[in-house]
Amino acid sequence: MQVVLSLQAPSDLWGENSFLTFQQDQAVVHCAKKSGIFDRTLVQKAARKLRGLGIKSVELVGSLWNAENCWAFYQGFYTAKQDFTVEFPELDEIETEILLNRIECGDFVREIINLPADVLTPEALANRAVQFIEKQAAGWEDGVLSYQIIKGKSLQDQGYQGIWTVGKGSVNPPALLQLDFNPTGDENAPVLACLVGKGITFDTGGYSLKPSNSMDSMKSDMGGAALLIGALGAAISQGLTARVKLYLCCAENMVSSQAFKLGDVITYRNGVTVEVMNTDAEGRLVLADGLIDAVAQKPQFIIDAATLTGAAKVAVGNDYHSVLSMDDQLVADLFTAAQNEHEPFWRLPFDELHRGQISSSFADISNTGSVAVSAGASTATAFLSYFVENYQQNWLHIDCSATYRKSPNELWATGATGLGVQTLANFLLNKNT
Repeated sequence: MQVVLSLQAPSDLWGENSFLTFQQDQAVVHCAKKSGIFDRTLVQKAARKLRGLGIKSVELVGSLWNAENCWAFYQGFYTAKQDFTVEFPELDEIETEILLNRIECGDFVREIINLPADVLTPEALANRAVQFIEKQAAGWEDGVLSYQIIKGKSLQDQGYQGIWTVGKGSVNPPALLQLDFNPTGDENAPVLACLVGKGITFDTGGYSLKPSNSMDSMKSDMGGAALLIGALGAAISQGLTARVKLYLCCAENMVSSQAFKLGDVITYRNGVTVEVMNTDAEGRLVLADGLIDAVAQKPQFIIDAATLTGAAKVAVGNDYHSVLSMDDQLVADLFTAAQNEHEPFWRLPFDELHRGQISSSFADISNTGSVAVSAGASTATAFLSYFVENYQQNWLHIDCSATYRKSPNELWATGATGLGVQTLANFLLNKNT
């Protein structure tokens, strides 16, 4: 079916709120609001409606299509089964490059989040990240990319107690990816950013076992890692020239005779001790190891991304990624990038008071809130702050609430959305200037 864009309002016969009509063999997307302002969201909504009608193959025709509109349509038309085709109009070279890069990076993120956990094990996630970043950096000289993957018992031996503790209960060993993209050619070059991602490839909740209806989407609990892989790859392919380091903290949270238990105490390399009061609050335990590594690099800023709390999802649903930070300027810069990329982020509170709400009688801190009514997303951020020196500045925590949908809506199919990739790529590139 051919799809055209129109700035004209549909006939009243189609109803007051209609934005998709049909004319012979063509679908017409009426993409201007009554005010006359072009609404890109209507393009994505129209694509979802067409998929809902069972249409799997389309050709975008007409002069109004550009990279932005094509990208909006593609996001709405995408489904996890990938049983569709979109024929794009002829765009100029720059627009074509922009569109294809967005599709490549977005598809990668969606695909790995949608993969079942028996395919995407912790080590497999680390390896796929390396392969993807290597592909995006293919135009650079040899040596621009270096990495190592620490896995299994080696994590414990080298002091990565959080990742080891969470992952030791699984037959699939935990893994930490340390990747260095350094296009400067100088091994002593300063680091622009450290990116730290939660890569829990399946989360049962451990002995704090999740019910089935909360566990059935937990193959997506590596969404933070996926988001950062895609964003770094997109930034590299768009000309990132600054040094960036990526840390992916990967594990399965399983129940077994080797699994960690409530009451266990973890001693981290920075000296902080943590009492485990809920094995389903495992994401912060693995991220702590990555943040310790990140701080040691003395970057200009640190971003961590994680599907960390149900509390953030309760606050903003599947519609926004949540942002928590004390650095107002860094948050403002992120929101500028998000606005430029038409991606939704929402700020949640994080203040000094939250750091006092995770106390423990047996360790420095607990991995859950210790007050009667706890702000879950905020206290989770407070936990992470104990592993970030000067946490008040140059650190952003993103609770990836919009990573995955268990049911479709008017914009997205069931499954991974890929939201946030373009925002973080834009953010890195802006900081690179």
